Amino acid sequence: MELQRRQDQNHPERKGQKRKLEEEIGDEREISVKSGEARKALLSEVSEQVKVLNSTFSWSEADRASAKRSTHVLAELAKNEEVVNVIVEGGAVPALVKHLQAPPLSEGDRSSKPYEHEVEKGSAFALGLLAPEHQQLIVDTGALAHLVDLLKRHKDSPVSRALYSVIRRAADAITNLAHENSSIKTRVRIEGGIPPLVELLEFADTKVQRAAAGALRTLAFKNDENKNQIVECNALPTLILMLRSEDAAIHYEAVGVIGNLVHSSPNIKKEVLLAGALQPVIGLLSSCCSESQREAALLLGQFAATDSDCKVHIVQRGAVRPLIEMLQSPDVQLREMSAFALGRLAQDTNNQAGIAHNGGLLPLLKLLDSKNGSLQHNAAFTLYGLADNEDNVSDFIRVGGVQKLQDGEFIFQATKDCVTKTLKRLEEKIHGRVLSHLLYLMRVAERVVQKRVALAFAHLCSPDDLRTIFIDNNGLELLLGLLGSTTHKQQLDAAMALYKLANKAMTLSPVDAAPPSPTPQVYLGEQYVNNPTLSDVIFLVEGKRFYAHRICLLASSDAFRAMFDGGYREKDARDIEIPNIRWEVFELMMRFIYTGSVDITLDIAQDLLRAADQYLLEGLKRLCEYTIAQDVSLENVSNMYELSEAFHAMSLRHTCILFILEQFEKLSARPGHSHLIMRIIPEICTYFTKALTKPNPHNLRL
Repeated sequence: MELQRRQDQNHPERKGQKRKLEEEIGDEREISVKSGEARKALLSEVSEQVKVLNSTFSWSEADRASAKRSTHVLAELAKNEEVVNVIVEGGAVPALVKHLQAPPLSEGDRSSKPYEHEVEKGSAFALGLLAPEHQQLIVDTGALAHLVDLLKRHKDSPVSRALYSVIRRAADAITNLAHENSSIKTRVRIEGGIPPLVELLEFADTKVQRAAAGALRTLAFKNDENKNQIVECNALPTLILMLRSEDAAIHYEAVGVIGNLVHSSPNIKKEVLLAGALQPVIGLLSSCCSESQREAALLLGQFAATDSDCKVHIVQRGAVRPLIEMLQSPDVQLREMSAFALGRLAQDTNNQAGIAHNGGLLPLLKLLDSKNGSLQHNAAFTLYGLADNEDNVSDFIRVGGVQKLQDGEFIFQATKDCVTKTLKRLEEKIHGRVLSHLLYLMRVAERVVQKRVALAFAHLCSPDDLRTIFIDNNGLELLLGLLGSTTHKQQLDAAMALYKLANKAMTLSPVDAAPPSPTPQVYLGEQYVNNPTLSDVIFLVEGKRFYAHRICLLASSDAFRAMFDGGYREKDARDIEIPNIRWEVFELMMRFIYTGSVDITLDIAQDLLRAADQYLLEGLKRLCEYTIAQDVSLENVSNMYELSEAFHAMSLRHTCILFILEQFEKLSARPGHSHLIMRIIPEICTYFTKALTKPNPHNLRL
């Protein structure tokens, strides 16, 4: 990730360099080569300028003036990316490379040199503009050796504005030639380009310093040999001094060089820290230059990558507050880099509470809403670190962090995994003093915090603590209050929490065991179903006879015992008429009484449930409820709940409640949803109260 981020940082560098070059030479001419005639005219103009350059390599004032004008024209044309290939096709590169060096002096000629440095400056500038698309061609034509020589011109030339300019253009051209090209970076080192660039960091002209640092920054990226030579040339002390410069352009380039030097180079990182870079880098977090702030945050993240002591030192020296302020910047890259740095710092136990205490939680949680995947992941990784400290858990929950983590839409799978691990870390810490503090908040804090705590408890607490939290400390009341609110989001949060709570309680089951019969159950067996042998009672159902046995019926339910032992007229009757029950239903009911089991299909389950309720056959009711429960859907859950009420089908009722809680969001779009929710709240309350007050075999923990 760090490598990718460093690469991303270098993409804007190339474009920024080219914009800078364009701005300094003047207004760009609008040239288009879309038409054949325009391309032909442009190629003719380029060829004319190349011809001039090839014929003016002398110290003649007229030749120097003509050459200067031609380099200016070619540079002006090269500002338009559409025509760069035409310029190269016209043979401009060899001509420009030739003019990177001064023409030879005639023997004994000591006269003044007209336009000294000007032609070389123009050539370096034009080649710098052509470089992004034609790096290898320019290098193969021999430009590097001449550019490196230009870096040293100050050693044998009097100081002048033109001298400063030619050195700066040479450094800029090397930057563009070496950008993202490992072989050319190596060639620059072989040609001896690194020592003069390091020396130029101390040059009197700040623009030259900046250009030299920019070149070193590019040369150091992903090239260990170049990094080592830059350090060996004693660049670090000067670079660290540049970090303290009041010139934003200077400290921006300096922090970029150092960042590329330390990247994936632990030994250089140690040298940089020993040289005193830490404090000035931290100081750049408060710079007025957002680019320097971004680079400083990235560099601090690199400093903190593996060294635990360094993580602590960074925080002790005051990095946390500015990094947290950067989290709220409108600059997305600034937010990303500050979250990256804080993520590294948050992996140290000593730093975790400090980051949260200084106000880091809320802005980090807000960044989870970002549409930028890297920014989102950096924020999630930081929160993962903060969740490891139990001093942060209550604050995490108090500000709504658990709901934020659960509700987030995360772009990368790695971010989703990180969030899952963060919630797991929080869950592991809900005990002891953390649990006590959260219970205290749930009792005395403002109402919104109480609700957040109750919601978090439902997802994170141990099953052993359910009664303590939701009964003894009124957590259930808070969740039911949210479920009954008029705000959809609060209702949805409460439904999810209650569903989680139900699973933890492990008591809301689609089929509960039937209560034991008051008398020992007797099953005569399949062979006696509707068998006249030993039959002592006949039921008339839809005009058909059903032969039964009183002993089996008496043992099956209170309803039959009342029928045959009580004061009803059926007590002594031989034939008993059964109204309002279909033959198929009655036969299945009797088969259950005789065998204790029966296969129930959906098309008959509701009628059989009605019969089982009428004759108080609890075991058969549960089997019917189980079959019906398999058919509960968004379309029929309301009717199923009514059915459960009509026939006292508690298992089916609880299945409907669970279904409503689980599918709350989908159900909320359907008509009658609000009425259904208000209708089931009392039943939810009754059920959870009963479930959570059952004797717990484990001791409740505080």
